[in-house]
Amino acid sequence: MNDSGGHQISDRFRGFLPVIIDVETGGFVASTDAILEVAASIVRMDEEGLLSVHRTHNFHVMPFEGANIEQSALDFTGIDPYHPFREAIPEEEALAELFRAVRKEIREQGCNRAILVGHNAHFDAGFINAAVERCSIKRNPFHPFSFFDTATLSGLAYGQTVLAKACAEAGIAFDNSEAHSAAYDAERTAELFCDIVNRWKESGGWMPDFS
Repeated sequence: MNDSGGHQISDRFRGFLPVIIDVETGGFVASTDAILEVAASIVRMDEEGLLSVHRTHNFHVMPFEGANIEQSALDFTGIDPYHPFREAIPEEEALAELFRAVRKEIREQGCNRAILVGHNAHFDAGFINAAVERCSIKRNPFHPFSFFDTATLSGLAYGQTVLAKACAEAGIAFDNSEAHSAAYDAERTAELFCDIVNRWKESGGWMPDFS
């Protein structure tokens, strides 16, 4: 049940529920390289029609059988895929749990489908879609090819396309020592997305008529 009074997120994005996704991976090739972490930040709309981050779902993921993992990627993210305390789960289980949470939010917010939001969203979408195909998942809540890219949006809004620099321009705290974990990057990207949408509304940009 939507709890935002007359303002509904489903009206703002043509029935789509924006869900901010971040993946940390073993490389750049979605078809061959492992997903090591995946996170999804859920946003909600308040009575004034402003967005904020509601909660984040985060999973450490076991590399799929035969997955490629580049040492350079591990050096960049600081992830040890085989650390005994990592509590990683198979990617099929991680996506099932994540998609279950997204579908629940779609129902509660009266939306028709989710749309992926990401910083350089084609990267995250590529890995999610490759994993969906690899795991033969039939019920993917996300639009198959459309997404919102905060790198593009922040280039327009702040003149910056790097996540840390865009957050700095938006006044969002960003700790480089925490970056490159899926949960942290998803939450900062979600804050950035909310800030862009909210500033657009407050500057007189288009919003649906909630009256």
